[in-house]
Amino acid sequence: MYENTYPNKRFKHTLAFLRKYVDTKETILDLGVANPFSEIMVQEGFTVENTKGEDLDFDFTSVLQSDAEVVTAFEIFEHLLAPLHVLSKIKADKLVASVPLRLWFSPAYKSKSDPWDRHYHEFEDWQFDWLLEKAGWEIQEKRKWAHPVKKIGLRPFLRLFTPRYYIVYATRKTSR
Repeated sequence: MYENTYPNKRFKHTLAFLRKYVDTKETILDLGVANPFSEIMVQEGFTVENTKGEDLDFDFTSVLQSDAEVVTAFEIFEHLLAPLHVLSKIKADKLVASVPLRLWFSPAYKSKSDPWDRHYHEFEDWQFDWLLEKAGWEIQEKRKWAHPVKKIGLRPFLRLFTPRYYIVYATRKTSR
């Protein structure tokens, strides 16, 4: 999936943000199959259960059956055609989620070897905010960061200072 790269900077930022809002005593449902970051969460003392690889555009079983106090979704919603549906079904009161931001100088990501590893959405921050609001979430904090690449060229130069990732901590609105 990572095609010979390991996103250390993204993982570092994500873990710091997660620690700020989620206690290791809280249970987590992490949307998506077990992955290197869910393994890091477990190593850091979090109790994590992952979804089973079902298509979250249609199958909400794992979300509906979970009693987790927190749902995490790190670079998941860009792969879904309709993330509003699964976001609306979450029973937990806390959500920590990140998405890649749309870069005006680069097309949406599409893996050449993995048909599941492609982005239908690459969000602008306001689009993700709107999606969360419409699904019944209230954003408490949000952050962005750039993700430089070790290449030479105009696009790598633009990646030095153009935010690529967007992460939010949101709580369920009391009235839906």
